[in-house]
Amino acid sequence: MARPTPQQEGFALKPLGYGDPLRLGPYRIIGTLGEGGMGKVYLGRDGSGEVAAVKVLRPELAHETHMSQRFVREAQAAQAVRSKGVARVLTAQTDGGAPFIATEFLAGPTLDRAVERHGPFPEPEVRALGAALARTLGDIHAAGLVHRDLKPSNIVLTSGGPRIIDFGIARPEHGLTLTTTGQAPVTPGYGAPEQVLGQRTGPPGDVFALGAVLVFAASGERAYQGDQIAVVQYEVVHGEPRLEGVPEALVPLIAPCLTRDAAQRPQPAQITSALAPPRDGRQLWKKGGLGDDIAEAESAAKQLATFPPAPGSQNGTAATGPAAGSAAPPPADSPTRRRVLTGLAAGGTLLVAGGGTAWWLTREEPPRRAHPWFALPLQDGEYEEGRAPEPLWGPRDVAFAQSPAPLVSRDLVVVGGKRDARVTAFSVRDGKRKWVSEAAFYQPLFAASPRLIVTGGSDGQLFGVDARTGAVERRHPTGMSVLLAVDARAAYCLVEDEVRCVELVSGKVRWRKPAPLDEFSGGRGISATAAGGLLVLATAKDAAIALDVRTGGKVWSRPGGSTGAGVPPVTAGGEVYLGGQSLSAVRLRDGEEQWSVPAEVNEGWSGPAVQGDAVYASAGSEVRCRGRRDGREVWRREVDGGVFAGGRPVAEGNTVWVTLKETAGVAALDTRTGRAAWVRRHKDGGSVRMTGAGNRVFLLTEGKLTAMPVI
Repeated sequence: MARPTPQQEGFALKPLGYGDPLRLGPYRIIGTLGEGGMGKVYLGRDGSGEVAAVKVLRPELAHETHMSQRFVREAQAAQAVRSKGVARVLTAQTDGGAPFIATEFLAGPTLDRAVERHGPFPEPEVRALGAALARTLGDIHAAGLVHRDLKPSNIVLTSGGPRIIDFGIARPEHGLTLTTTGQAPVTPGYGAPEQVLGQRTGPPGDVFALGAVLVFAASGERAYQGDQIAVVQYEVVHGEPRLEGVPEALVPLIAPCLTRDAAQRPQPAQITSALAPPRDGRQLWKKGGLGDDIAEAESAAKQLATFPPAPGSQNGTAATGPAAGSAAPPPADSPTRRRVLTGLAAGGTLLVAGGGTAWWLTREEPPRRAHPWFALPLQDGEYEEGRAPEPLWGPRDVAFAQSPAPLVSRDLVVVGGKRDARVTAFSVRDGKRKWVSEAAFYQPLFAASPRLIVTGGSDGQLFGVDARTGAVERRHPTGMSVLLAVDARAAYCLVEDEVRCVELVSGKVRWRKPAPLDEFSGGRGISATAAGGLLVLATAKDAAIALDVRTGGKVWSRPGGSTGAGVPPVTAGGEVYLGGQSLSAVRLRDGEEQWSVPAEVNEGWSGPAVQGDAVYASAGSEVRCRGRRDGREVWRREVDGGVFAGGRPVAEGNTVWVTLKETAGVAALDTRTGRAAWVRRHKDGGSVRMTGAGNRVFLLTEGKLTAMPVI
């Protein structure tokens, strides 16, 4: 069965349904663009052919005083700002009839979609983005308003530059919060500390949000992170922003925006002056892949404005009488509305601003992939049960035989290259080589950020490699024997009988602690993971210990429940999952056991894999699925030939993969039922190292790399 191409996965403009208006003010309604809690957004066209996004308050809310007042305030706020950096309000009707706001039709991706598709912006482009946004914030503040909800999804990138949208919770500078204290509408990680605390938010709150937006644009990561909203908000109020992925030259310009003291943040005009983009940086919106996306969307938007008059209308005005349902057919070379809208939707890049609110054209069914570089999972009928499908690409003879497991970083898969074990990156889509670094690769690979890959050489050097180019950005002599773990700020190494924390930027040893010999048998077989401000260490000697990454001080320790030598613990949702003699979940912050299941076989549990609400681990010849929250068994399945106990399963898509013990190969099981989807034998034999990401599983066997599909 043929698999659909990305172009066939189009978006669709929804047709008008029962109760939808045919006309709002001067606009004939063409179709529905989207809907939310407050109302619907329609595509409209006036008598001159100009298209607009028309936002309408839901009828059931129109009579609620609070909602109608907010709707009026949104229209007034958007109209009050005279700036080319915001979505222009064309007209608004808030008294009598159906309240609506019509804004210009913006074509282009939001900032969050642009970063997802094309990766973090280079420094000149971040400067151009920041200067333009700061200039627009200055215009908003000059109108006496505070936006209060600046974030990547509220920034549309057009050929004329970034446009700020959504004035739904904008307020006059002197105004109080919209809701009661503690309930102010805040987007986690972008709302300023004073906004999180429910205090009055002025222009400095928008400056804080701008700083967080620029961190995201420059690094692809949020400045404040956490697995729960409360954790993110706590970090905003009490923690420090994560700036490790931001180019060094930009850190002193962005960091002041994120100062907790609102009075110490710079003014928008100061930000515009300090960022001072180079001349070519101002062309961000017209070049490269992003420029192509914007140009394609704008071309399609122009076609929308050239539709022939609707049946039964004259110059865009609805006709009445017996002839209202008929009209002359359009010229033969004139595009039909359906054809243009379908073609427009297929690209998936068109965004509109409806009353300031961004609405992507809605899909007919949920997306099958979250990012452009994700593969399409196999559907029923696209593979034969029990028989391994053809690889997406490979095998490619790309790595040295003993290369550690590959690392996937966004659209790259990184391994130790064939020649001199140099760090080498390949495209996840087709396996084509992207770059070869000077960094020698004899240690595991880690992604400190979307821009920085960290590994170590045979001489004990710590390398930081630019994920975009392969250039070595960091080179620090450490004398390490094992690179244990990496987070955004530091690398954690085993050096003789010490565990050391080495700062990625400076190479300075932040702290060093003796390896806990009583618990780790001399440090042999040690494995680790860094998460939530802790370094969690484990060994085959059934012990686990957590150290504070800032000081190296011990936070908690517990006997039993290790993952086995060389297989790091897994963290997810504020918990640590461990294998060994028991499969267990312990709370990350204090080590308190949440649940534990003793092993039924001598070799114990493998290292676990966590996906969604499930934990997967093997024991003997069985693969088992257990509930992540309570450890209850969901299913167990026997695997012919047994499962190699020294590794851990890889869960990707609706498959969980395990390495076979007695025969060279891997088995893939359906995560929903545990049934064996297929077994894949390896002719060359040898051990298998696996990594899963983006609806692919990458198999590295004897230096050969293969990308396999999932279901």
